[in-house]
Amino acid sequence: MKQISISMLGIVIILSSAAAQKAPTGNPKDFQVKTCLHSVSYAGVWTGQARLSVDEFLVKAKELGFDGVMLVAKRPHVSPLDYDAQARQKLRKRIEELGLELVCLAGYTDFTAGIDKGGIPHVEIQALYVGEIARLARDLGTNMVRIFTGYERPGVPFNKQYELVCEGLRLAGKEAAKYGVTLAVQNHHDIAIHHDTMHWLLREVNLPNVMAAFDAWSPTLEGLSREQIREAVWKMKPYIVHTTVADYVRLPRYHYDSTLTNYLPDPPVIRAVPVGKGFIDYDMFIATLRDIGYQGYIAYEMCEVLDGGGSIENLDRTAREFLDYIKRFRQ
Repeated sequence: MKQISISMLGIVIILSSAAAQKAPTGNPKDFQVKTCLHSVSYAGVWTGQARLSVDEFLVKAKELGFDGVMLVAKRPHVSPLDYDAQARQKLRKRIEELGLELVCLAGYTDFTAGIDKGGIPHVEIQALYVGEIARLARDLGTNMVRIFTGYERPGVPFNKQYELVCEGLRLAGKEAAKYGVTLAVQNHHDIAIHHDTMHWLLREVNLPNVMAAFDAWSPTLEGLSREQIREAVWKMKPYIVHTTVADYVRLPRYHYDSTLTNYLPDPPVIRAVPVGKGFIDYDMFIATLRDIGYQGYIAYEMCEVLDGGGSIENLDRTAREFLDYIKRFRQ
């Protein structure tokens, strides 16, 4: 019993040390405007998008004037498979030489993947993956990893999928805590995409190092009003440690029905545009972050087919427009 008590105490101490990210204080005077560039913006992911190496991206972020960076924790950027101890030390030194802050690593999880193949421990595998990214994060000098929940699979009861996400977040949170790392769960995947469900999920997981990376674009696409999104930020206040900005426009789509000799509407396609030129109300969203005393960085990503194309010149121009836009909140 004595050994068990010591062990349990050790877990508590580890988990407490991992909760290093600062939740909003509730005092607007504590709001800080610190900018961060997500390396997915220069990872060559989208059609026509230019790709930079990790070092080229770091130099680019510094030249553009960002305070920090968010690095993709998979190929083609910073995969744990490619970074041994020496490579990690070299990258950390390079980030420090450039005077940048490594804000977080971007992990890519889907805790409902493989739910139809119960014999494969997919949740455990992903928890170990998150643990490896957390170790990488610690070695590179950051204490935060961004992750996702899970996509909803058809034909499987929702509660079963939700329970897998809970299990995955708990296992991943405990793995990350071993390295003093906070997990920032982004409102990105289907499960718990709405802020009420996300709030419930994080309370149910109930680990001090499992927090939220809460963004404005998903509640906007969910059809929430300006006031509802403001209320969502206030509700999520105890958990928000990170946010990512990206703006979009809707392009209408139709298909031809020959039996009607007519075009019928389809859901619109989404394309990326510079901040302030799309349908997301970032004036309100960032002002509300200020109102709650948000303490984290405001990250920027170009993570869709971009207006003007994916050339380096257009990516740079769009990133600078974000920095110009954010200046109004520094006053």
